[in-house]
Amino acid sequence: MARGALLTRASYAPRVRRFARATAGVVCAVLSGSCAHANAGTAELNVWAFGAEGEALGPMARDFERANPGVHVRVQQIPWTAAHEKLLTAFVGGALPDVAQLGNTWIPEFAALGALEPLDALAARDSALVPQGDFFPGVWATNVVDSVLYGVPWYVDTRVLYYRKDLLRSAGYETLPTTWAAWRDALSKVRKLQPPGAFPALMPLDEWAQPIIFGLQEGAPLLRDHGTHGDFRGARFRRGFEFYVSLFRDSLAPPLANTQISNVYQEFEAGRIAMWITGPWNVGQFKTRLPASLQNSWGTAPLPGPDSSGVSIAGGSSFSVMQRSPSKDIGWRFVTFVSDPARQARFYEQTGDLPARRSAWETPALAHDVHLTAFREQLGRVMPMPQVPEWELIVTRVAQAAERVARGRQSVDDALNGLDTEVDAILEKRRWMLSQPHAVATVPVRTGTQP
Repeated sequence: MARGALLTRASYAPRVRRFARATAGVVCAVLSGSCAHANAGTAELNVWAFGAEGEALGPMARDFERANPGVHVRVQQIPWTAAHEKLLTAFVGGALPDVAQLGNTWIPEFAALGALEPLDALAARDSALVPQGDFFPGVWATNVVDSVLYGVPWYVDTRVLYYRKDLLRSAGYETLPTTWAAWRDALSKVRKLQPPGAFPALMPLDEWAQPIIFGLQEGAPLLRDHGTHGDFRGARFRRGFEFYVSLFRDSLAPPLANTQISNVYQEFEAGRIAMWITGPWNVGQFKTRLPASLQNSWGTAPLPGPDSSGVSIAGGSSFSVMQRSPSKDIGWRFVTFVSDPARQARFYEQTGDLPARRSAWETPALAHDVHLTAFREQLGRVMPMPQVPEWELIVTRVAQAAERVARGRQSVDDALNGLDTEVDAILEKRRWMLSQPHAVATVPVRTGTQP
C-alpha cells in the first residue's frame, strides 16, 4: 500500500477504535452470514451487495457457481441505509466478507482503513478480463487511491439535464445549449412562457451535487495541499458557485429542498418545471410516471459548461476484495466475472443500472435508447471526488453553505470563507499526520481537470 494511504489510515484509526468498542461485542450476531464456514469440500465466497442490486446479483452468483464447480457464493443483501455502518461494524470485528460492493465515494475511506486488497497486480495479470481502457476513465479513477487500484467499477451513474423539449422549442431552442450563457438565456425565455409561481430549472437545495458540479466545470480542485485544506473560496470554485447561486437569485430555480416538492413528476408534466439535473434512475421513472402524451416531449442532454459541454460527477458502485479474505483468488475471479460486458448489459436490463464497461453500451437495449445517449456522452466527461475519507462529511457542509446563500441568508463571501474554515477543521488530523517527520507528500487529489 502507498505511504499516503498508511498515513491516512493512522489518522482515521482513533475514530474506528471508538466505534469498535461500541460495536465489537455484537458483530458476529449482527453479521451471522459472514461467520459461517464452508461445507467440507466446498469453497465458500461471501459477497455483500446493497439495495436492489443485491437481489439482482443472486442469479449472477449462481452462474458463477456453474462456471466454477466447487465454489458456493453466499450473497448477503443489505439495505443502502444500513450498508456503511455494517461495513464499519464488520471491519472492527474482523467479520468483513470476501467481496463487497462499495459506493465509489466510500473506497478512499476503506482503503485508508486497510480494509481493501490492492488489485494492481491482479488487474495487470488479467488485463484481458478487466481492460482499463474499456471503462469510463473518470469512473475508473474513483477506484484508484494514491496510485493503487482498490476496486473495479460495476455500474455507474452521473448527472445530466432532463428537459421539456417542447418548452425549449417554444423558447426558440431546438437543442439544449452547451454553454452557461446560452443555457441561462434559454431558461430566461422558458420562464416567460410559464405560469406565475413556476420555475424553469430544479436544483434541490438538499443535494450537494449541483454546486460541486459547477465548481468542477470551472476546474476547481475543491481541496488543496494534497487534500489537507478546503479550496472553496478559491477563484475557480467561486466562479462556479456564483453561477449556481445566480440561478436562484434570478428566479430561474426555486429555493426548495426535495422534501418541499410534493411530486416533481407532476410539476414536470404541468410545465411548472422545465429542466432538472438528476441521474439515470429517473429515466425509468419518466417513462412510467409521465403520461403517454408527453413521452415524445422530454429528453436528456449532457450538462452545459462555462464555454462548452461541461463535466459531471463520477458515481456508481464497484466491487472490492477485502484485504483479510482467505479467498482472495476466488474473490477476484468473481469480480472479473460480474465485470464482463455482456453480464453488465444484462444487469442493466434487470435493474436499470448503467454499465461501467463502454463495450456493454453497444447492446441494443442501451445503444437504441435515445434517453441514454446523453449519459453515455456525459460519462466520458466525469470527475472523481477528492479521495479523502472525510469527503462525505465535507459535501454535507457544501450543501448547507449553498442552501444558506440560495435562500438569501448569507453572502457568497461569508459562505465560502466559512466553508473553508469548517473543512479545514474536518481535515485537521490529516494535516497533523502529514506534518510528522516520517510523513511524505501524497499524490495530489485528482479533481479539476478533465479526463
